[in-house]
Amino acid sequence: MRRAHVAQADPGLAELAPDQRLRRLELTVTRRLNGLLHGQYRGLLPGPGSEPAGSREYRPGEDEVRRMDWAVTARTTVPHVRQVDADRELTTWLLVDGSASMEFGTAELDKRELAVAAVAAVGFLTAGVGNRLGAQVLRADGVRRFPARSGRTHLLALLRTLLAAPRATAPADRAGRELAVGLPDLADGLDALHRIANRRGLVVVVSDFLDGLPDDPDQQAPWERTLRRLAARHQVLAIEVTDPRELELPDVGLITLVDPETGRRREVSTSDRRLRERYAQAAAAQREQVQKALRRSGATHLPLRTDGDWSADIVRHVHAQRRLAAAPAGQRRGGAS
Repeated sequence: MRRAHVAQADPGLAELAPDQRLRRLELTVTRRLNGLLHGQYRGLLPGPGSEPAGSREYRPGEDEVRRMDWAVTARTTVPHVRQVDADRELTTWLLVDGSASMEFGTAELDKRELAVAAVAAVGFLTAGVGNRLGAQVLRADGVRRFPARSGRTHLLALLRTLLAAPRATAPADRAGRELAVGLPDLADGLDALHRIANRRGLVVVVSDFLDGLPDDPDQQAPWERTLRRLAARHQVLAIEVTDPRELELPDVGLITLVDPETGRRREVSTSDRRLRERYAQAAAAQREQVQKALRRSGATHLPLRTDGDWSADIVRHVHAQRRLAAAPAGQRRGGAS
């Protein structure tokens, strides 16, 4: 069940024209993020790739048996695995959540605008000769599909579409809720992506991951199984978008909470300290539930907040992943725990 949101107008960058916002995004990525990926074929996540690059000793519990280098193992009598460089041509698939709950924000950006910023970062940082980018965008009016293509023009067309897309609104009554049942959700989008992403590459999912999240934390979310299947074949980066008001309520008196998926409203008094504490506890448990689901699925988790410096968060994440990949086996195990 999705968390109710405080009813509020769209702030900040929403007032800018799409082309102005696009130029600002491109400048931010170019100035602050570009240059992080050293080497011609480096992605946001260091991965196994497919180009031969020698051998090294086998690490039990980390290396796959199918990567054993039997010739070197026989010659040295010590198990070795083949090392590979990153794929020379990277195909990146994006799944962008554009549902009603992503239309919320209480900081400079709302969650939808932060999702577009994340897409821009992924697009500009994975751009390169021969690299391709495809996307599926879940919207209130269905799924918008972008075939995997290369080039800056293709990326800018995707970003313009995301910025200019009509705002998703919650249905006003139960009849509207019933009509909305057939709309695609996150699990549907992942299933579709699994069918078309045939070649090994990078899959990036940008969402709040609240879609279909069960009330029972011991139950799996409907999207978890397909995400695990994608992670078995691809590098998967899960970019979780949140807003501070989803984590805690301010003491501002009487407010109206709105369920973004059903449109149901409820007035509550935030002056009640126990209410604020219960809300914060429930929110923390919900985010932990999402984190555990992403961890079980094998995805790399990148949390972004609407009140944070998203470009700095991406920089720190990329550096952390590079250090983890370069660390010795024992340190990698310690760092991941």
